[in-house]
Amino acid sequence: MSQLLANVFPEESAIPDAFRITEAIEQREYLVNGEMKTWTGNLNPVLSPVFTKEGGTYKQKVIGSTPLLTSKEALEALDAAVKAYDLGQGLWPTLSVTERIEHVEKFLVAMRAQRATVVKLLMWEIGKSLKDSEKEFDRTCDYIVDTIKAYKDLDRNSAKLIEEQGFMAQIRRVPLGVSLCMGPYNYPLNETFTTLIPALIMGNTVVFKPAKFGVLLIRPLIEAFRDSFPPGVINIIYGKGRETVGALMETGKIDVFAFIGTNKGANDLKRLHPKPHRLKAILGLDAKNPAIVLPDADIDNAVTECITGSLSFNGQRCTALKIIFVHKAVVDSFIEKFNTQVKKLKPGMPWDSGVGLTPVPEPGKVEYLQELVADAKKHGANVVNENGGESLNSFFYPAVVYPVNKEMRLYYEEQFGPVVPIVPFDEDEEAIEYVLNSNFGQQVSIFGTDSRRIARLIDAFVNQMGRININAQSQRGPDTFPFNGRKDSAEGTLSIADALRVFSIRTLVSTKSTDENKHIISNIIRNRESAFLSTDYIF
Repeated sequence: MSQLLANVFPEESAIPDAFRITEAIEQREYLVNGEMKTWTGNLNPVLSPVFTKEGGTYKQKVIGSTPLLTSKEALEALDAAVKAYDLGQGLWPTLSVTERIEHVEKFLVAMRAQRATVVKLLMWEIGKSLKDSEKEFDRTCDYIVDTIKAYKDLDRNSAKLIEEQGFMAQIRRVPLGVSLCMGPYNYPLNETFTTLIPALIMGNTVVFKPAKFGVLLIRPLIEAFRDSFPPGVINIIYGKGRETVGALMETGKIDVFAFIGTNKGANDLKRLHPKPHRLKAILGLDAKNPAIVLPDADIDNAVTECITGSLSFNGQRCTALKIIFVHKAVVDSFIEKFNTQVKKLKPGMPWDSGVGLTPVPEPGKVEYLQELVADAKKHGANVVNENGGESLNSFFYPAVVYPVNKEMRLYYEEQFGPVVPIVPFDEDEEAIEYVLNSNFGQQVSIFGTDSRRIARLIDAFVNQMGRININAQSQRGPDTFPFNGRKDSAEGTLSIADALRVFSIRTLVSTKSTDENKHIISNIIRNRESAFLSTDYIF
C-alpha cells in the first residue's frame, strides 16, 4: 500500500498537457451592478488537493487566488440588488416571463462555451474526476433547460381567469425580493445553480457568494452573467463569509436565503437577520443517511448500491450513504463482497482514466477522518478492509469500520468522506430506533425482498425522511423529483418545479363578476395593458 500511495501523486511532467495549470490564476474581478470591478486588496490563495512530487518531497499546488472582499464591497453588491429589485418595481421583476426566459437562455449559451475551462477547474479545485466533472457541468446545463420548460408550463397554467362564487381572478406567481445564494463545495456548480437559476428566472435579484472551495470555476462565467442580465440583477462577491455574508444578513434587506451547507452555519446566519419572520429560507443541510440491509436482500445488488452510495466522490455528498446497518445473518458475506469492490476502486488524480478515488479538498479532513477511525477502534471496532485508512497528504484510502456501535462518534457524526461504518443488527427495531432518534432526516435506503417487511419499514420512516429508497442508494435525481429533508437536514423543497415555487409567492388580481368589471378586465387583457394580467400563452 505504501508503494500505491507513493504513486498517487504525480510529478509535474506526468500531468497531461490538456489538464495542466501552468500559471496560477490571480482573480481580482467581482461583479456588482453589471460592472466588473477590480479588487486591489488582499487575495485568498486557492490550494488544490493535488500535490506534485519533487524529488523525495511533495508540494501542494497553488492554482490561483480570489478577492478577500470586505463588508463594504458586500454591502455595495446588496445595494445594487436592492436597487435593481426596487420594491418589486424594477426592470427585472416587472419583465414578462418570456423576456426573463430570453435572458436565461442567453446566459446558457455563454455558459456552454466555457465547459472545458470549468471542468478543468472542478478537477483541480475539489479533486472531482474528469467524468464526474463533465457530468456536473452537463447536468447543470440540462437543469437550466428543464427549469425554463417548467417555468413555461407554470405560466401556461396561470394564463387563464377563474370564476368562483361570484368572483373572477387570475393567480400568478411573483418574485419574493432580494436573494442571497450560497452553494456547497462538493457540487459548487450544480447545487449552487439549482437555487441561483430559479431565483433569477422568477424575477428575484441575487447576491451570489461562491462556495469555499470551487471558487475559481465561477470566474469563467462572470462575464456571461454580466452580459446576460440587467445591471444589479446578479452580483457576485468573494471573501470570508463571517465578514461579507454576516454583514448582508444584519441589514435585514435579504428576503430569501438559499444556502447549502451545515445546519450550524445556516442557524448562525439566520439569527443575524433582524426580521426573521420576513426571511424565506431554502436550506440543504447535513445528513447521516442510513442503509438497511435485511437478511433476504440481494447482497450483490446491496453491495453495488452501497459502494456507489458511500464512496462516490469519496463520500463527499450530502446524499451519500453514511452508515450501513446489516443484519447479522448476512453481515459477513456483505463485508467480504463490499471489501472486494472497494479494492477495485482505482486511486489517482482526477484526470486519470477510470479513477474512483481522488484526494479530498478540505484542509484538515484527512486528520478528522483519522480521528473518527481511532475513536471507533477505541470503542471496539476494527478497520476490516485491506489498507483501510492509509493516507498521504490529502489522499485518504477508504476505511470500512466494523462493528460500529452507539459509543462511537461514527455512529452519529456525518463523516463526509471515505469512511464506511457498518452496524450489525438482529431486530428491525434497532434500525428504526436509529432513524427515529437521529437529528437528521434526509434519506434512507432499504435493501430486501420481503414486501411485508419492507412495507413496515416504509411506514416507520415516511414521517422521518424526505425520501425512502428501495433496493437503491440514496440520491438527489431525477431533478423532477422533490428533494428535501426533515429535522436538521433541510428547510424547503427543491426540484425543478418546486424550486420555482419556493422562490416565488402566489398573488392574484380579483374582482366581482359584474358586467362592468368584466369589461375592464377584458380591455386590460385585449390591449395588453398589464404584464401581470394576461392570457398570453407561451409555446
